[in-house]
Amino acid sequence: MAKIAKRVQKTREGIDPTKLVALTEAISLVKDRAIAKFDETIEVSMNLGVDPRHADQMVRGVVNLPNGTGRTVRVAVFARGAKADEARAAGADVVGAEDLVEIVQGGKIDFDRCIATPDMMPLVGRLGKVLGPRGMMPNPKVGTVTMDVAGAVKASKGGAVEFRVEKAGIVHAGIGKASFDAAALEENIRAFADAVIKAKPAGAKGNYVKRVAISSTMGPGVKIDPSTINAA
Repeated sequence: MAKIAKRVQKTREGIDPTKLVALTEAISLVKDRAIAKFDETIEVSMNLGVDPRHADQMVRGVVNLPNGTGRTVRVAVFARGAKADEARAAGADVVGAEDLVEIVQGGKIDFDRCIATPDMMPLVGRLGKVLGPRGMMPNPKVGTVTMDVAGAVKASKGGAVEFRVEKAGIVHAGIGKASFDAAALEENIRAFADAVIKAKPAGAKGNYVKRVAISSTMGPGVKIDPSTINAA
């Protein structure tokens, strides 16, 4: 325990939790403190001036990160016939219809992202209680209910990240790995922030982006000056 406490203390050295820093400096601070024995995920968190309990203040969308996420994404596709074949050819890990619904209902979810053709949604709808809480329910607003299953599979594999605001008005996502160079992380963070800003709902009043921070899996959070990522 003493070793762990010492390591945690070391990662926090040089970080003022009350200070806002420029994006480039924040990335450097987080990368330098990602000292775990595995390649830590870098996550960005944005506090928004919205109340998602109101329908006109919901924030959700999808963004294709220019440098990918650095993680292997397993994709499931609910489709039949030619569309199922297209999904397999595009690299989907799991493809099926009624058989896949049974597997998921049985508690086996061996995938990270879920895509469906529109005609499959009455069937997939039965899985709302299973997929919904995991944020994996296919939705046309984020491109996961589509006839272009091949395009959706490739986007998911290539770095497409879904985001959805939580009850406290926070949106967050993994946008890369500690092994990424600083320029790649900066590009990804800017792309994510830009997508969140463009998803600003009509009901949002006042200051939309309140706080932005980044952290690694095991490291401390670093607060970013929103103006340095055009998120003011």
